[in-house]
Amino acid sequence: MSCLSRDQEVCVMAWGDPHESEVLVGSVNGTVKTFSTDKGIFTATRECGDPSQGRFTGLAVTDSSMITCVESGLLKVWKEGSTETVEINVGNGICRMQQNPSQRHRVATGGKENPLKVWDLERPDKPIFTAKNVAHDWLDMRVPVWVRDIGFIPDSDKIVTCTGHHQVRVYDPSTPQRRPVLEARFGEYPLTALSLPASQGTVVVGNTHGELAILDLRKGLVRGCLKGLAGAVRGLQCHPSLPLVASCGLDRFLRVHSLEDRSLQHKVYLKSRLNCVLLSSRDLESSSADVSGDVEEVKAEEDEVWDTMETVTEKTKKRAAQKDEATVTEVDGKKKRKLVKK
Repeated sequence: MSCLSRDQEVCVMAWGDPHESEVLVGSVNGTVKTFSTDKGIFTATRECGDPSQGRFTGLAVTDSSMITCVESGLLKVWKEGSTETVEINVGNGICRMQQNPSQRHRVATGGKENPLKVWDLERPDKPIFTAKNVAHDWLDMRVPVWVRDIGFIPDSDKIVTCTGHHQVRVYDPSTPQRRPVLEARFGEYPLTALSLPASQGTVVVGNTHGELAILDLRKGLVRGCLKGLAGAVRGLQCHPSLPLVASCGLDRFLRVHSLEDRSLQHKVYLKSRLNCVLLSSRDLESSSADVSGDVEEVKAEEDEVWDTMETVTEKTKKRAAQKDEATVTEVDGKKKRKLVKK
């Protein structure tokens, strides 16, 4: 039995094709493996990074290429069937690289003392948007920059980020304003992950103390919290069409919460510390309907079995009377009879 080393730790995951039959897995050692969901095995391995450059902070695919980004700020576009790559220096201290789902040739980057930037990979000379830091605080001191995760708000040009200083910010690159158009705060600990639910207008965020919250992106208020986590949140993803959110982290549990009543739907212990989670966009209604149909069929068969069995009755009145009269308890190895008062 082969044992896994630390350099095989998974940093990032992404779907490799539109049909979601392949999963791209980026490891600490700089390799990107392709896992086939149909065959249940890894089908390919590609060297896409140097461990000295840092871990992967983002992984994405376009129609004909793969995009990787590492902590040192080296973003590469790997063209299919070619050894040539396009390299972009997006700045040091990158914590997250995120692809725009509606415009797959655009990505956003951000990190520690590295503000939010949006890049067009077809024109990679310079970013098409660079966020400006917020004004100085009430002590007239500079506010530090620490972008931890990024999300593109659907059907708009707006981008939401969460920071290591428990801030949630919304930017609108379509306007001349480069500072956030909305800022909210949650808790007192660094935020580590965010995800946008299928119903627009909210964002789910998690922090280093296992706290999950749903925030309103219109008013900047906390709508509610999701309970049950015991460690730092590392991975967070909302289902594309259902009101569900999956989370994982250092407590080694995968949890699925409902966004409607904020209840815990599923909880699975997975033995290892978890870094990321990936949800399929496939509809779960058909599969759940099949499962419920099977359950009803099994229940009907069990009812038939019970109906055909003979009814057996026993005389238990005497036993019940004796049990009510006295109970036997054992104290220090000696049996004592204790009368029960009715």
